[in-house]
Amino acid sequence: MSFVEYGDMIKDGDTAIVFLGHESMFPVKVQHGTVTQTKYGVIRHSTDLIGKKYGSKVTCSKGGWVFILHPTPELWTMNLPHRTQILYSTDISIITMMLELKPGSIVCESGTGSGSLSHALIRTVAPSGHLYTVEFHQQRAEKAREEFREHGVEHLVTVTNQDVCKNGFGVSNVADAVFLDIPSPWEAIGHAKSALKAEGGRICSFSPCIEQVQRTCLAMEEYGFTEINTLEILLRVYNVRTISLQIPDLGKAAEDNSSTGFDSSNPSHQGSPCANLQQGTVQFKSGVPLREVVGHTGYLTFATKS
Repeated sequence: MSFVEYGDMIKDGDTAIVFLGHESMFPVKVQHGTVTQTKYGVIRHSTDLIGKKYGSKVTCSKGGWVFILHPTPELWTMNLPHRTQILYSTDISIITMMLELKPGSIVCESGTGSGSLSHALIRTVAPSGHLYTVEFHQQRAEKAREEFREHGVEHLVTVTNQDVCKNGFGVSNVADAVFLDIPSPWEAIGHAKSALKAEGGRICSFSPCIEQVQRTCLAMEEYGFTEINTLEILLRVYNVRTISLQIPDLGKAAEDNSSTGFDSSNPSHQGSPCANLQQGTVQFKSGVPLREVVGHTGYLTFATKS
């Protein structure tokens, strides 16, 4: 099993996603002799998982069933154990595009955190690219190394435990892109410039506060970066549902209907909005936004090395 190469069969040691529904799923490490408890009953790894195909429908001990999915960076983002606040697919997608990443790209990242963005970057630059990720916190760095090894991508990533603001990324003039998600990104702009290739490399900084963005932009200008711009991605979800509204009383509606020969008893007219005139309502499909939406995520600042 690898996050960058699809495997057909579930094997001992794999990380799989147990899918109970769109709002309910979780990762599990497949091991001989192990069982996993769900609300539908027990899943026995030896008999229910190992040797089965990914995407299989597995019946639990209580009669309910779940799907076993092959892991992807998108599914991992939704199910990973949170060690820090993470980036989600909405921001990850624009970061990948704006940094112009592709297979073979060299990327530097700080900090690693929970590894949400890291897995997406690795999948994008595979099979010949590489990710150099720096994490200040020792335990988080060790956990990230362990996860990358379990997920079959350790050959595509180098994890370093150090302070990027003081010691940099450990590489020079090789990176196609640099990503910063640290409290004071302006202190690492100089090291980011040193890590980027001689010309044309891209940099992105994620910050939740506009004051951080202001200081970062000033530092980028000081170090000669161009095409500096900041944006924020906000996702607004709509529910499509049937709405019933009263028909306004326009006075001559009934007379107009009779003059056009409308027959409400005719089966061919039952599906039209006019069929509801006697009830005084009409039904139609409408897109309704959620009552609560995310009002702020974070600011993404992009720039190019001149």
